[in-house]
Amino acid sequence: MLWTVIVWLVIGGLAGWLASLLVRGTGLGLLLDIVVGIVGAIIGGWIVEALGGSGFTGFNIWSFIVAFIGAVVLLLIVRLFTGAGRTASRV
Repeated sequence: MLWTVIVWLVIGGLAGWLASLLVRGTGLGLLLDIVVGIVGAIIGGWIVEALGGSGFTGFNIWSFIVAFIGAVVLLLIVRLFTGAGRTASRV
């Protein structure tokens, strides 16, 4: 049980951090990057399973990729609703 939580934190944290580097302009900070990665792992698992694959399977590269995809999707949704990263254009 404790090992599972640690794995989710490590993989989620790394995935969230890398996703925040890819999706610039969100400015959430390290703690929220970890949360985004963990929630992203859940979202990524749903997406991959809906496409017929296996989702988050433990401490391996596939689970990291799934978490990363989900974190990117989550950050893009956050950016869509908050407008983060957009530049103001004034006419």
